[in-house]
Amino acid sequence: MPAPAPAVAHQAAATGLAGAAGGPDGPVGGDGAGGARGILGAVTVRAASTVLVGRQDELGALRAAFARARAGEPSTVLVGGEAGVGKTRLLDEFGALVTAGGDRLLVGQCLELGEAGLPFAPFAAALREVLRRDGPAVFEGYEPEFARLLPELARTSAAAGAPPRAALSDAPRGYLFDLVGELFHRLATVQPLVLVIEDLHWADRSTRDLIGFLVRAARTARVLLVCTYRTDELHRGHPLRPFLAELDRARGVERVELGRLDRDGTAAILTDLLGAEPAARAVDDVHARTQGNPFFIEELAAAGGPVGCATLPETLRDLLLARVDRLPDAAQRVLRIAAAGGTRFSHQLLAEVAGLPEPELEDALRAAVAAQLVVADPDGDYEFRHALVREAVHDELLPGEHARLHARYAAAIEAQPHLVPAGRAPAETAHHWYAAHDHPRALLAARAAACAAADRYAYAEQSRLLERVLELWELVPDAADRLGMDHLAVLEETLDAVSTAGDYGRAITLTRAALAEVDREAEPLRAARLLNRRGRLLALLGKSDGCAELREAYRLAAGVPGSPDRTRLLAYIAAHLAKVDPELAATVVAEVGTLDADLALLPARIALLCRVNKGPDLGLAELRRTEALARAADDGPALVSALVHLSDVLFELGRYAESAEAAAAGVIEAHRVGISRSGGAYLLSNQAEALLALGRWDEAEAACAEAARIDPPGVSGLHWLQLRAGLWLARAHPRADELVGRALGFLARPYLWPNHRLPLHELRIEAALAADDKVEAARAARAALADDKLPHLSREGWVVLDAAARVAARLSDRELAETVAGVAAVLPARHPAERAHAAQVAALLAVGDRALPAWREAVRAWRADGQPYALGRALLALAEAAASAGERDEVAAAVEEAVVIAGRLGATPLGEQAATLARRVGLRGAGAGTQLLTAREREVLRLVAEGHSNSRIAERLFISPKTASVHVSRIIAKLDVGNRVEAAAVAHRLGLLD
Repeated sequence: MPAPAPAVAHQAAATGLAGAAGGPDGPVGGDGAGGARGILGAVTVRAASTVLVGRQDELGALRAAFARARAGEPSTVLVGGEAGVGKTRLLDEFGALVTAGGDRLLVGQCLELGEAGLPFAPFAAALREVLRRDGPAVFEGYEPEFARLLPELARTSAAAGAPPRAALSDAPRGYLFDLVGELFHRLATVQPLVLVIEDLHWADRSTRDLIGFLVRAARTARVLLVCTYRTDELHRGHPLRPFLAELDRARGVERVELGRLDRDGTAAILTDLLGAEPAARAVDDVHARTQGNPFFIEELAAAGGPVGCATLPETLRDLLLARVDRLPDAAQRVLRIAAAGGTRFSHQLLAEVAGLPEPELEDALRAAVAAQLVVADPDGDYEFRHALVREAVHDELLPGEHARLHARYAAAIEAQPHLVPAGRAPAETAHHWYAAHDHPRALLAARAAACAAADRYAYAEQSRLLERVLELWELVPDAADRLGMDHLAVLEETLDAVSTAGDYGRAITLTRAALAEVDREAEPLRAARLLNRRGRLLALLGKSDGCAELREAYRLAAGVPGSPDRTRLLAYIAAHLAKVDPELAATVVAEVGTLDADLALLPARIALLCRVNKGPDLGLAELRRTEALARAADDGPALVSALVHLSDVLFELGRYAESAEAAAAGVIEAHRVGISRSGGAYLLSNQAEALLALGRWDEAEAACAEAARIDPPGVSGLHWLQLRAGLWLARAHPRADELVGRALGFLARPYLWPNHRLPLHELRIEAALAADDKVEAARAARAALADDKLPHLSREGWVVLDAAARVAARLSDRELAETVAGVAAVLPARHPAERAHAAQVAALLAVGDRALPAWREAVRAWRADGQPYALGRALLALAEAAASAGERDEVAAAVEEAVVIAGRLGATPLGEQAATLARRVGLRGAGAGTQLLTAREREVLRLVAEGHSNSRIAERLFISPKTASVHVSRIIAKLDVGNRVEAAAVAHRLGLLD
């Protein structure tokens, strides 16, 4: 993309972020867009306007966003509008302001190669400018990693004698994304940065993913990200629509929509273009035809002929081709050849495809540049002034001409990959052979491009290219021989890519197709692998438990002779079955036997350890031994898997600090081996869970935010969401309801694993209690108690019982309390948190004189477990029970400790409840704004509790009814209740009348 133009430059989206050298703005004569006559009069027409019309509000929004970015706030602006409405012109103006202020501007443009096109193209362009300006040192030794985006870096580092780094072909994109984000952060630390990504509607999946990462990461301080897109391209199924909706929910994202200009705006552009104010009829005609689209206004004015604008064709294509038709025949022919190559094209590649003598080619290009149809950039390449022009020219190609030109491009790029920017050859070759309808070559090129995409972590593009292979398979009779693999193998490879890309819905469809092809009798292990994957995917999507598929997978694998592949598969089947059919899982485990001997089976062994044969220590000793084996073997992925399960087991055992340490170590290891977006996501949520238990809530929030940025797909993204929703409830976060709603939305899925489902029941209850919605709280508690898995899962079950018991106590619902007690009687309490929840359930259900000792026991249990928030809530309940029993010293101590805990955690509701309780029982110093009931107010409260009216109270106390009313109002306010009936209830419960 050319450098930014001066503040006074082209009006519409008809130029790049500055034409070459700012773009010619003098008269265009000769074979160019000459003088317009007729309605527009005999005036000289300039190709593009030099004034910015009707965009001051939008420019102000961009400047304000950059000011926020400079102040350290995350800032992203999405600039939308139809083609030609002036998005690029607006960014021309803004870019000039940025550079004039001494700040840095980087620009990248998405390429029109479709979803199967070149991954990360706009970022490659931006990084190329960074390399040109700052040199390879700016990449701080990570040139091999950045070479995934900018292949010439590999040559640069090799020329400099840099030692080769370890290959990263198996590392997911998260590592690369982190490096890109860190690079932009470093650049912005030196100089505030604006990163512009143009034509987002053409972005490939990987580019969208990286943009989403940068937006959600919120670590790019002093960086403003600006993306433009065409609104008229976003049909219902366009992949950008859900992506934009997702970005709208992120912090610091703002949309700026450019509308069409009004008639006055059209007149202003025409006046600037023509050098004089046109006649009113001319303005009306132009405005009616262009409907205020700046690019169309420019094109209509520039293409005016002797008869005038009224005689021009009304369709967009004819309008766009008007100036093309006025070029010399040789220039038109070259322009058609260039259009087949894409919006940007190199001189060398065009020369190779055109096959013209160099002077003829240069003359043709010079004519196109003079007509402002093509602009040159500093790299020596060319670009169509507007993509719509290229589209129109390309659409004019005859069918045979279309196929022949694309075939030439494909052959030229295949023979000389250096003719396109480094790394683009596989994607462009695949695109051109496909467009040329050369099915055999397109088949091979698509497979090669898919492999290249996988090497660049562009798994979505890999899957899309492999889908093209599947599409072409039926059109190439000898496809299997050409590719050296059968159709089922392509399906399996596509399934791997689609699953890695997180498109589980498509993966389900592919498993169905693969299972229809596989011969279960001839290849039972192959079929079993597909069934195992399908069962797992069904559960991950919440569609079913996948048990039927897993059982059939076991049946098929059981009949196969022993081998490492069979053992590994059986281990995974057992691990998956453990959640849905423990008895069959135990049978499979017995058949698997020991996995000690083969280190290649280490991941399968870890999967088994976390699901089956758990002893009193939940398999901790074995997990420790497996962790040591993984470290000794330097098996990074196995070590990450071991640390995932180790941190989970340590949490269940109540060893929260060790759990947090193990998870933190796993996060570091996941980053080291480049799998932060897979195993690292689970470790982050486990770390957050342990930090919450330890009362390190700010750190837990940071871990949840990092997990949210990673955004794991399907049900695997539920854990962090549920944890963060609970945290936001406890802190009364203004967006807590939104997050709770997102989490509870998972309950609508046909199936959730019980260990995912039960915590959502607890979250639903807590949300209802926080909103004081008694009806919903009771409904949620009964739904939770009806879950058939509740009596079988102690870790999750006790948490749910605790919440349900709180509802029973709050509502004085004896039937609900009896149901809770019935489940509690059969649910084991083995570990510290489970024992503490059990004690709290007993206290919540206790009545009369049994309440105070029960709450004392609950507080002791929570102290032993070590979770401060749960302890704070128990202390408040103990204070209420002590107040009712007249133990005022105990009340004060409990309330004071609860206030300290609430303040340390930032648990606003807990602190407010403690302050309210302090006011009600008349404690001094137990919370800000403590107010005490006076002796007279206690007398009035006693009479209120006896049911007396204000008049009767006045008579008994020898005061006026008005004074009695004032006392009652003050009592209600101090006790933080809604009416006199609630005041009486609080008085009885807290012993205020004793």
